[in-house]
Amino acid sequence: MIEIAYYVAMSLDGFIAPPDGSLDWLHRFLVEGEDFGYAAFYRTTDVVLVGRRTYDQSLTFPTWPYPDKPCWVFSKAPVAPRGGVVHTTLGPRAAAAELELRGHRRAWLIGGGKLAAAFRADGLITEYIVTVLPVMLGTGIPLFDGPGPHQDLTLVDTKTYPLGLVQLRYVPAR
Repeated sequence: MIEIAYYVAMSLDGFIAPPDGSLDWLHRFLVEGEDFGYAAFYRTTDVVLVGRRTYDQSLTFPTWPYPDKPCWVFSKAPVAPRGGVVHTTLGPRAAAAELELRGHRRAWLIGGGKLAAAFRADGLITEYIVTVLPVMLGTGIPLFDGPGPHQDLTLVDTKTYPLGLVQLRYVPAR
């Protein structure tokens, strides 16, 4: 079975972005020489899974953020084409099966909240790596934007950083 890791930053009040999906709230935490484990995590994945809004936003960045990995975009509507991008209308279960058939072993589920909720509802997330930032956004896109079943988790690691960030790593309880 393919591993699917939800690696995400979240405000203390449970949002992964403000309502407009912007990343401005993260800028004060960008410090030279500290990536909060991002590079090490990124190396463990071989495919990236994003929702439509996340994909559209990534197209506005100065450089493509996933240059060496295929990027699957989940959207009912067509997406702007780009090399290495796979547009899919599949649901999470069918997509996970297709990813496995294509030889992928570990996916990074970036988001947004609706896509994460869909994968969680189907019991497909094998690891949750949530970095809590010392910010209250007040409103926005929740960590999971949709219902899901009760799920017990096991904390397997924590890391704290000088800027007040706390990274929590959970796996589903056995």
